[in-house]
Amino acid sequence: MEPRFNYAKASPGAFQAMLAFSKYVHECGLPESILNLVFLRASQINGCAWCLDMHWKDLRASGETEQRLYSLDAWRESPFYSDRERAALKWTEAVTVLSDGHVTDQVYQEVRPFFNDKELSDLTLAVVVINGWNRLNISARNVPGDYQPAKPFRVEKRA
Repeated sequence: MEPRFNYAKASPGAFQAMLAFSKYVHECGLPESILNLVFLRASQINGCAWCLDMHWKDLRASGETEQRLYSLDAWRESPFYSDRERAALKWTEAVTVLSDGHVTDQVYQEVRPFFNDKELSDLTLAVVVINGWNRLNISARNVPGDYQPAKPFRVEKRA
């Protein structure tokens, strides 16, 4: 596979804006462990190989277990995720897959107990930013494999 174009070089202003958007999401207060699960799950749904490679490596570098990573696409049937993580994954799927309609009131009601207004807003922004990166990387056909985690973060232990 060969990349089609380099969006960072072709549109540097937009690329810088995406980086700033990502920076906000990473600094918003949501745990990196939840953000990276959200990023990995949306990337699975969208089929973004570059982002799958990146977020899998980020999660592994942070100490995330392979069991949880291998089971992520079956999170509903797996006992390895907290209720808050499940709510985040449910929201991620609802915001990512809009072809069936809008994010339903039922999904909102199920997710709402786990996130306050700011957190739910930031979670939505996290889903928006990863969907943007997915579409950029898929369109440009960026080739996965070379990414190395910049700095490991600590995965929060479940209660």
